[in-house]
Amino acid sequence: MRGAFGIGAMLTVVVALAGCGSGANRVVAYSSLDREFSEPVLKNFHKKTGVRVDAKYDVESTKTVGLTQLLVAESGRPRCDLFWNNEIINTLRLRRGGLLAPFHPPSASGYPDAFKAKDGTWYGFAARARVLIVNTSVVAVADRPKGLLDLTDPKWRGKIGIAKPLFGTTATHAACLFSVWGPDKAKEFFRALKSNGVHVLSGNKQVASAVGSGALAFGLTDTDDAMSELDAGRPVALVYPDRAPGELGTLFIPNTLSILKDAPHRSSAEALAEFLLAPGVESSLARGPSSQIPLNPAVTARARVETPSTVTPMIVDWEAAVDHWDEAMSFLAGEFAG
Repeated sequence: MRGAFGIGAMLTVVVALAGCGSGANRVVAYSSLDREFSEPVLKNFHKKTGVRVDAKYDVESTKTVGLTQLLVAESGRPRCDLFWNNEIINTLRLRRGGLLAPFHPPSASGYPDAFKAKDGTWYGFAARARVLIVNTSVVAVADRPKGLLDLTDPKWRGKIGIAKPLFGTTATHAACLFSVWGPDKAKEFFRALKSNGVHVLSGNKQVASAVGSGALAFGLTDTDDAMSELDAGRPVALVYPDRAPGELGTLFIPNTLSILKDAPHRSSAEALAEFLLAPGVESSLARGPSSQIPLNPAVTARARVETPSTVTPMIVDWEAAVDHWDEAMSFLAGEFAG
């Protein structure tokens, strides 16, 4: 817990930080978290501090990768100050490319070591799980899938969906499978998906929507998109895949924050990072429609979805997953580029 350091004191620190140095009244943030979830948070920061946030949001069809490529292209003359990524692999790729600057926000002091870089170049918060969303009107309880390999079951041929695995958390998931399973088994899985007539949609939201409408029996998506369908009253259920002890486990992916090297508005970027990593933001994201999973032990809000404390998590070495990124993306581009 943070003791006497409450919301009022936190905002005092934020305002003080924002008032120091150049560019004190502006910060440029790139966000790949869905705009409907991230924009209210950024507007709240502006309301509380007076610092203007010029935000650029990713589009569903190029989730995360689009902004990552833009940051690389702009690296000679950075425009972005803070990158709010909805996953972690591309943040680590930016770090390896020398594009990120160390910073040490007080709000991050209580986060577990697993969710912050040793050199201070990134911090993980507000996680989501990769789940199977099932249409309960189409799939009987006894037939519900239990793991990723059920996506390759011939009885569901042409009735399953995934987001295009070259972008967003689906690409992250693929790189993790290449790391955990090994490339041969991962390639076999994706070839089997393709042979089973998987529908490759533009994003996780589209997968969840297709299942919610009954156009698909089930699909692979993120908890925030699955919960949106559930909250809308669609006949769906969430399945946390491979959750039993000894199985692969369910993949939990954190959002990540990083500040760009040579950020034009460094002091304001640090103020925004401090605000985003404070308990209040994770609490609001946990209670809200995006149903994020708090990672800060100081957060008391209960998650609306299952967490690694109730579901066996997939154990992933994120750096090893980055090592497999190029091979995974090259293979998947050949299989699913069309």
